[in-house]
Amino acid sequence: MDRLIYNFFSDDDFLRISGKIKEMEKNTSGEIRIAVKEKKSFLDRKKNIRALAEKEFYKLNMHNTRDKTGILLYLQLNERQFYILADKGIHEKVGEETWHKVRDEIQLHFHDGKFSQGLIWGIERVGKILSEHFPVKEDDTNELSNKIIIE
Repeated sequence: MDRLIYNFFSDDDFLRISGKIKEMEKNTSGEIRIAVKEKKSFLDRKKNIRALAEKEFYKLNMHNTRDKTGILLYLQLNERQFYILADKGIHEKVGEETWHKVRDEIQLHFHDGKFSQGLIWGIERVGKILSEHFPVKEDDTNELSNKIIIE
């Protein structure tokens, strides 16, 4: 079956993206996840991008991190939509406007057809912002998988 996702990313891209998450999380107690959805389910067809990102955030248990420092980069491919959702621990220190700016920068890469580079740039930017506000702690553990969710 020909999957839409391979019009945007290769398996090597996913390895590089996952590696970038691991690299950036070495400097922060924040937890970065990526979810890429090819299309909305029938039940979700009327939900907006934020509602879909929130649903995925809870499905991945990102709200259960110790310091509420999970952040999700959520892509909806066939709708060409993208959203960054940060948990309340992050939101208290970093306003939503910051994430809108990061999203807009990532979308510039996407508009140029540079999907993998856009996500890698975004992960670097998110990681740097998180490391400023949530430096890695002595007892820090990787609470969430770095594996990219693809559906």
